Amino acid sequence: MIRSIIEGVSFNIKGLVVSLRHPALLFWGLIRVILLILLTVIIAGFILSYRVELSDIIWQKPENSIWLAGLWQIYSWILSLILMVLAGICAFIIAQLLFSIVIMDYMSQIVEKKITGTVDAPEFSIRRLLLHLIKQEIPRVLIPLVVSLIIMAAGWFSFFMAPMISFLSVLIISTFLAWDNTDLIPSRRFMSLGERFGLFVKNISFHIGFGLPFLIPIANIIFLSYAPVGGTLYFLEKQKKIQTKALI
Repeated sequence: MIRSIIEGVSFNIKGLVVSLRHPALLFWGLIRVILLILLTVIIAGFILSYRVELSDIIWQKPENSIWLAGLWQIYSWILSLILMVLAGICAFIIAQLLFSIVIMDYMSQIVEKKITGTVDAPEFSIRRLLLHLIKQEIPRVLIPLVVSLIIMAAGWFSFFMAPMISFLSVLIISTFLAWDNTDLIPSRRFMSLGERFGLFVKNISFHIGFGLPFLIPIANIIFLSYAPVGGTLYFLEKQKKIQTKALI
């Protein structure tokens, strides 16, 4: 399991390194970075404006003890850090449904064509392909987001469990976001949802590792933007046994 997690992290980093060496991938990734930064700033600003109120839901700020007040400040900023990660992930999901899924699929096609010489996918009209891509995003992103937010909300009613459950919720989201990137080729080839989800479950440790860089505030915007490259490299190299070293 540990080996698979490390492998997941390495493929995410590998995708970023490859992107920096190829102008087309670098350009489209930068477009995603700019859009994600704008959305993240807006969402993070909104969430953090209610930082004190959200902190008080779990632990009311002490008024009679300087020591407890200081401890509350530390706790409040830890919660703020978790909320910033959540803001980045929420921005990513909103961007996905609005425009990013198209860019992700195009970046994946660039990688696949560079490695195999062709893009293995049925030919459809742009409209039908766009609808298909958006349809695939619903089970990959929205469902785990809703589940994680429910778990997080439940955890906030317990002071001692709140930080751990909040982190667990964010980890669940990041793992499914990893699947969002490794699932690009199977989705483009119209593999069934059950078959694709089976691949995800079978390689869950890898996806946990692939999603770990998404938990790093600020840097997660970069990793999320270029993750389609690493996800595509993973599928081609591990699932189809095609060597991708020539691309690096």
